[in-house]
Amino acid sequence: MKVVMLGTGYVGLVTGTCFADSGNDVTCVDINQQKIDMLNRGEVPIYEPGLAEMVRRNAASGRLQFTTDLRGPVAEADCVFVAVGTPQGDDGSADLSYVFGAAEAIAPHLREDAIVVVKSTVPVGTNRAVFGRLKELTGRDVHVASNPEFLKEGCAIDDFTKPDRVVVGVMDKKVGEVLAQLYAPFLRTEQPFLVMGLESAEMTKYVANCMLATKISFINEMANLCDRVGADINEVRRGIGHDQRIGFSFLFPGVGYGGSCFPKDVRAMISVADTRGMDAEILKAVDEVNNRQKHVLFAKLDEHFGGDLKGKKIAVWGLSFKPRTDDIREAPSLVLIEQLLAGGADIHVHDPVAVENVKAQLGDKLTYHEHHYDALEGVDALAIVTEWNEYRNPDFEYVKHKMGTPVIFDGRNLYDPEKMGAAGFTYSGIGLKSPGRR
Repeated sequence: MKVVMLGTGYVGLVTGTCFADSGNDVTCVDINQQKIDMLNRGEVPIYEPGLAEMVRRNAASGRLQFTTDLRGPVAEADCVFVAVGTPQGDDGSADLSYVFGAAEAIAPHLREDAIVVVKSTVPVGTNRAVFGRLKELTGRDVHVASNPEFLKEGCAIDDFTKPDRVVVGVMDKKVGEVLAQLYAPFLRTEQPFLVMGLESAEMTKYVANCMLATKISFINEMANLCDRVGADINEVRRGIGHDQRIGFSFLFPGVGYGGSCFPKDVRAMISVADTRGMDAEILKAVDEVNNRQKHVLFAKLDEHFGGDLKGKKIAVWGLSFKPRTDDIREAPSLVLIEQLLAGGADIHVHDPVAVENVKAQLGDKLTYHEHHYDALEGVDALAIVTEWNEYRNPDFEYVKHKMGTPVIFDGRNLYDPEKMGAAGFTYSGIGLKSPGRR
């Protein structure tokens, strides 16, 4: 098929590249000339394992092209995917100006049988509104489909090529049949292709992310309670996770979620509920608990130093909101760092890929290190914020040798408290029993 992808951000670039890799002719369109020039040089503007090689391979084969001119590609396209941003507005709602701008740009050039597929995460009712706008502009009924994405940063290629399910919302079942053909190479092991109404597909994306965010906030609140009552959240987690109604997924306590999806989508759903006269109490609590959780690690540090962090040398391991990405949007690390800076601390940081993004935001307020051990030189404490693999099994003797005082505040519960105590560390996690406590 001939596919056009509007937007070369995270979703658009991954989706377009994976479609090209399965044999389709894909043109990715973006209004940012600098980004298009980078991609045409084989440079990928985002960090995602395996993506750069796949982009270069498919571009070299001629199946994947990049341009700022949508007219020719759209005129020939079987499917035009809209994968533009829907940033959060001041009131928490999704800004849909890019979505409707894309619809207006493609309207004069669409083939009569072309399918416009909204891949962007949009509130309920958006696809039907896009259909209405395209009808106004073209004078005919344009095929519109909703195809929400379920990609996780750091493993997006596997998520796309080996999906749990593919969801499409349609107004015409024949549109669903065309999209089923497009997705067929990725569904050979019987993963479901779920066809539903436009509004149901739009809701599915938001409900999925809100459910996962709810699990994270729930287990974080229970971990905080474990700290108060002397229980161990890891023991509790094992105790509940074997209940098949609950399971283990997303039951790992930490310092809160971040990124481009969960915070924005939870708030967007709250806004949608508000506009329908409904108070989304659970989602408001999820958002509030998550915001509070980002302060937990600082509270532990502040208590340890008796409320006086001025001049204290603190190392921070992990800056991205999760491993295997350089994304720092709403990252818990930034909340911690801002609080430490306000307290007068001297902060030394390491992250395998996100350092440049933090430099662009915080500049020389921090000291940056290429190796995670170097960040430990003479520090009064280490705070672990992101669970990168290289932090999971360090040489603890060397760590203790490098640190001024062997104090670790672990926001991801990477280590065993008893072993850390035996190794001579003062160690505190999230909801974990302290060494020696029964």
